Amino acid sequence: MSHISNNQPSSLEGWLQYLESIHPSTIDMGLARTQDVFTRLKLDFSHIKVITVAGTNGKGTTCTFLEQAFRQLGQSTCVYSSPHILDYRERLRVNGEMLDEAAHCRAFAKVEQARAEISLTYFEFGTLAALVLIAERKPDVAILEVGLGGRLDAVNVLDADMGVITTIDLDHQDWLGDTRELVAAEKAGIFRQQGAAVIGESQPPSNLFQIADELQLDASWQGQDFSYQLDGEQFHWQSQSGKTLCGPLPAIPAANVSTALCVLERMGELSKLDVPRLLHEVNVVGRCQLVGKHPAVLVDVAHNPQSADYLLSQIHRFSASKVHLVVGMLKDKDIRACLTPFTDLTPNWYLAPLAGPRGASAAMLADLLPDGQKVLECQSVKHAYQQALQNAQAEDLVVVFGSFFTVAEVLEPTAQ
Repeated sequence: MSHISNNQPSSLEGWLQYLESIHPSTIDMGLARTQDVFTRLKLDFSHIKVITVAGTNGKGTTCTFLEQAFRQLGQSTCVYSSPHILDYRERLRVNGEMLDEAAHCRAFAKVEQARAEISLTYFEFGTLAALVLIAERKPDVAILEVGLGGRLDAVNVLDADMGVITTIDLDHQDWLGDTRELVAAEKAGIFRQQGAAVIGESQPPSNLFQIADELQLDASWQGQDFSYQLDGEQFHWQSQSGKTLCGPLPAIPAANVSTALCVLERMGELSKLDVPRLLHEVNVVGRCQLVGKHPAVLVDVAHNPQSADYLLSQIHRFSASKVHLVVGMLKDKDIRACLTPFTDLTPNWYLAPLAGPRGASAAMLADLLPDGQKVLECQSVKHAYQQALQNAQAEDLVVVFGSFFTVAEVLEPTAQ
């Protein structure tokens, strides 16, 4: 039986609407359906080095640093990551570039034909289509970012040559568990027996060591086998082989850079790299991204306590007269824990609702802030952003954060 028919979507937008309509839930934890379709697709990854990256925070920045490193070495790369900010095609980069819509449509059609009677979620369908495109292009390196967890994530249909966990914190508790131990066990699902692994979390839950022992992993641990130090505006890194590197402080979290450098050393690539140049040039859309001056405008997708703390540390690097915070969040996030640390800045808050059933209202955000804050409840993220820009002086800092959706609203050309 096949679902292929003449009335298949003809555009990328049509395909994405179709993907949203064919499965009743956005998340359906389980790998069997995706694995079955992956097997039917008969994709050949035998000559591609596969790096799979899991973690609560830092997945996207670690993937981008690795991508830019391999590209500096002249190796061809494919990077699969999610979610996108403005354009679905952002989810797959081939040698740093997006593919055209037609390529994505062809890949969706192949998955549709292979799946036949098997139900797939939006993310599973999209992941399989990305794997089709990667297998067709035969890059030297494929870098795959896990969507949620690891063990049951669609990306995990592939056996990686290198498994990476960036950080372990609480997020998506409904799916991954409400302790760091449970989260660690889910993320460790990307590892294979006697596989190569790099753990970027400097304070891993004890059960992660047990899992590593049981799987007989060839693992490198941040703070134990490799480490980094920050000295003013300088970044210092030391590897398990005793190698030391120094360069400018990168624009992405240093812990993720440290993790990526270990991956590169483990894969025999580090000695060929111009690391200081890489540290100077690396940047990631939507992660502590500076998009305006006078006033400075910083956008960040931070939406859990760990990423919010990092954002706060970056705000302190600006000598801003006043900080204006534009915030929109999903209501299933730990909103209070994310927002409370910023109150020490005595900022002006511009709170905005996010659309959809998961979006928190501006009033809900306001209720979760401590008393005595200077708050403006706005109709939308764009409205909040415009208000912040109007009120900010040239020497102030405007920060937009709380969700991928929030950042997308501000990065859209119409918002500028």
